[in-house]
Amino acid sequence: MADIKALITTVVTPLVQYPDDIKVDFKETTRYLEYNLTVNPEDIGRVIGRQGRVASAIRTIVYSVRVSGPKRVRLTIEDGQQKKLLSEAVMFCLRVFLSCSSF
Repeated sequence: MADIKALITTVVTPLVQYPDDIKVDFKETTRYLEYNLTVNPEDIGRVIGRQGRVASAIRTIVYSVRVSGPKRVRLTIEDGQQKKLLSEAVMFCLRVFLSCSSF
């Protein structure tokens, strides 16, 4: 588990301008060992690459690591603002709903 985190960090660090903002979270589910890579919003294009080629290469490297048991490895890449944008969208929908229901 820690080896895969270190592998992800080692592969991604040379690609980004803000290596201090790299964060790898781990969550184990019944079917997957899920790794969530979060980078600075300005670096997301560098990590994903044109047409997702860099992200695909990173996933190929990570998925090739042998893990014990039947679980598979899954890697999700996101920028730090994704959750913030989602909460802003929910608040906007709530405001629209409340303004429409006042009639």
